[in-house]
Amino acid sequence: MGKLAKLIEKFLRDPPELNYDDVYYVLTKFGFQKVSSKGSHHTLRNDEGLKITVPKKGGKMVKRIYLKQIVSLLKLEEWKNEN
Repeated sequence: MGKLAKLIEKFLRDPPELNYDDVYYVLTKFGFQKVSSKGSHHTLRNDEGLKITVPKKGGKMVKRIYLKQIVSLLKLEEWKNEN
């Protein structure tokens, strides 16, 4: 199992928070690029125009509510079933 698959497993376990670097890694693997950064909020967008803003708690962690949004936006449950 590769790094991306392991991180997706973490997302789907519904953790209270995850490391920002792991969240950023997953988003970039799904084609997202950082378009702006204002304080602790980082906005990423993909070629299809989908956009998500991810705040970093204490500069390092992303809370569960944003993880759920990412799971929904990227359809990670479907991705897991296909791979």
